[in-house]
Amino acid sequence: MKKTLLLLMLFFGITSLNAQNTEKELAQNTEKAVKKLNDTISDGWRKKGTVTFLFNQSSFNNWVAGGEDNISGNLALNYDFNYKKGDLTWDNKILASYGLVQTKNSNFEKKTDDRLEFNSILGKKAFGEWYYSFFVNFRTQFTKGFVYGTDANGAEIRTENTNFLSPGYLTFGPGLFWKKSDNLKVNLAPLTSKITLVDKDYTSIPGYVDGTYFGVDVNKSLRYELGFYASGYYKFNIMENVSAENTLNLYSNYLEDPQNVDVDYTLAIVMKINKYFSTNLAFQAVYDDNAFQGLQTRQIFGLGINYGF
Repeated sequence: MKKTLLLLMLFFGITSLNAQNTEKELAQNTEKAVKKLNDTISDGWRKKGTVTFLFNQSSFNNWVAGGEDNISGNLALNYDFNYKKGDLTWDNKILASYGLVQTKNSNFEKKTDDRLEFNSILGKKAFGEWYYSFFVNFRTQFTKGFVYGTDANGAEIRTENTNFLSPGYLTFGPGLFWKKSDNLKVNLAPLTSKITLVDKDYTSIPGYVDGTYFGVDVNKSLRYELGFYASGYYKFNIMENVSAENTLNLYSNYLEDPQNVDVDYTLAIVMKINKYFSTNLAFQAVYDDNAFQGLQTRQIFGLGINYGF
């Protein structure tokens, strides 16, 4: 009996060891196959994009808990166009979104989103999965932004606060780019220039104090910074038909308060229903002490109508 048990234990031990070795070999072979596929992607352009329309609507009638009728919509574009030729790569992304909400008791349509961003990284292979790189990032908004309040009579009023290219951010510099795939990449740029653009009308008003409008001095239309920039991008599937896209940008200005690191993090979750419909969640958190002394956040959630191309 003891011999039989020993033989069974030995048999299952060998079987388990062989299974582990087989799984390990399978994982290694899969990783090699993926790497080979990435290395043998044909030269030329690879393009893909998605246009999404999010819609939300609320209606109340004799609702004792309170509420206000509203309707809102958001249109967004996410477009990638990447190029590869030999040891040269050029990754480009355009992000654009614009949204409005109209409530029953408001005199104004208000923005729920307003974003225009272009990212470009040119890389030449250095070693392994690292590339010598040069990147450009540009961010602004489409239309005027307002601060809302009430006058002495309680009527709703608004004051213009921002506009197209007010602010506008242009960031660029050389660095090192690590690219595992189109869905996982990191860029490090220790000598990055950052230019903040504004309309001079905002810094020329009576009583304007240096640096109070996005860090730009009185009667000036731009601010220059030199610092360290790091960016990361990671897109993965949480489960079947549910994807998460993460983007993180960090910047430290060597010339002024380098300990105050600018942070811009964006999360986009898409829960696919079918080819054309999905439930979408967009979340963004920004810290920039030149724009606002605190954390800025925005969140959009709704049913999306998608068109891929």
